[in-house]
Amino acid sequence: MKPIWIVDDDQSIRFVLEKALLREGLPTRSFTNPREVLKALDAEGDGDGPQVLVSDIRMPGGSGLDLLTAIKQRMPGLPVIIMTAFSDLDSAVSAFQSGAFEYLPKPFDLPKAVELIRRAVGESQREDVAEEKVTDAPEMLGQAPAMQDVFRGIGRLAQSHVTVLITGESGSGKELVAHALHKHSPRANQPFVAINTAAIPKDLLESELFGHERGAFTGAQASRRGRFEQADGGTLFLDEIGDMPFDLQTRLLRVLSDGNFYRVGGHSAVKANVRVIAATHQDLEQRVKEGVFREDLYHRLNVIRLRLPALRERREDVPMLARYFLQRSAQQLGVEPKRIADAALERLSQFQFPGNVRQLENICHWLTVMAPAQVIEVKDLPPEVLEAGAHPGAQAAQAAWAPLTPADAEGAPAAHTAELADVVPQLGAAVASLPASHPMAKVWESGLEEEALALLNAGRTDVWDVLTRRFETSLIQAALAVTRGRRIEAAQKLGIGRNTITRKIQELGIDD
Repeated sequence: MKPIWIVDDDQSIRFVLEKALLREGLPTRSFTNPREVLKALDAEGDGDGPQVLVSDIRMPGGSGLDLLTAIKQRMPGLPVIIMTAFSDLDSAVSAFQSGAFEYLPKPFDLPKAVELIRRAVGESQREDVAEEKVTDAPEMLGQAPAMQDVFRGIGRLAQSHVTVLITGESGSGKELVAHALHKHSPRANQPFVAINTAAIPKDLLESELFGHERGAFTGAQASRRGRFEQADGGTLFLDEIGDMPFDLQTRLLRVLSDGNFYRVGGHSAVKANVRVIAATHQDLEQRVKEGVFREDLYHRLNVIRLRLPALRERREDVPMLARYFLQRSAQQLGVEPKRIADAALERLSQFQFPGNVRQLENICHWLTVMAPAQVIEVKDLPPEVLEAGAHPGAQAAQAAWAPLTPADAEGAPAAHTAELADVVPQLGAAVASLPASHPMAKVWESGLEEEALALLNAGRTDVWDVLTRRFETSLIQAALAVTRGRRIEAAQKLGIGRNTITRKIQELGIDD
């Protein structure tokens, strides 16, 4: 094990720390000034340096703050603890903001000092592993069995030109899967072109996909290639395919059938050699039943299906992803990467992440900017994470509002209903007992608002129908779970008529 390096011109301080750390089985090496430390590093090399550096600020042979700067340039992941007298507190805070692991005020309580150094040792060991993983980080991260299944699927499709349909909740990383499929395919050196079909108005989407000729419509002052032509020889990623307008689905089907299409206003067929990868968070089978998605197009797209798991289904990946996103946020902002304590990681791992990996990335970016210390503790986590764990019913409330569809979960609704049977009674009683001002009393409302904003910002025009459908489905499934499938009793509990619940069950396709 690498030693703890102690830098202080006060012999008594060095002696006390050496003895206390040796009793804990932690080897030490002491120095009287920063110059000796830098010489030792030059002699041994950075790889054989300390596990943790504990340094005073004011010493005859140089400043501890200057030493901190020099060390961080050479060993950015090394935890540095700055010891400071009260008069140096402002300097210590400045050092802390510049990348110090923590500062230790003098005179210090010896057991607390040892505990702090032990925490730094643990962080150093964890950062060694995390840094190694981040350095060689692939385009996708995940050790959970569900993600390994995805990776195996990508591997099997590596040399294929077949159409792939990726399903998964919003924010779960469907575009990353599409990129990986392209990167490991024979088309890797050709273009990868992505388009979100839900984010482009219907009137413009046809031109975006297929291009247009000059004068095809008002404002078309020049001919323009569409995404199919731009992706010729490569891969075209059609995101949120479930929201594509019905009449455009017919044109897409023709292209998938023979590779030919016409630009808007054009009279000559254009041939495109394109591999299509589509993605959706929608239940396409249900969309077909509703008559808003072509069945023949569905079967044409659904040649190979890859289901991407929600983050709550792969909790073991949260620590790795969190460290990766903290590193990446720090690089983007040009600051020292923050570290996250084990307790904070544990709390974060228990969060339901209705926004999936994208939400975790946003949380890490928020922590990089907002967390006051270099080490992120539980108290530093954002309000939605802290509030979610503040009440026994909180996690259940998140789970009830996390997006879940039959297509995404492939048989999960029955399991989800079984969970609700256990959750709903406690959840209802828990939330009902809270004052209206309590954050948990509004957890479902804030979740609904976030979902509505996400859909509206994506350019959706059917937000009312989508969310009303999910709201009614959740209510009826919960009531049926509580009443063990007895419709009349469920209707009574919901305050609706039995004919109404029967009609809704049929309209919503609920399997009770």
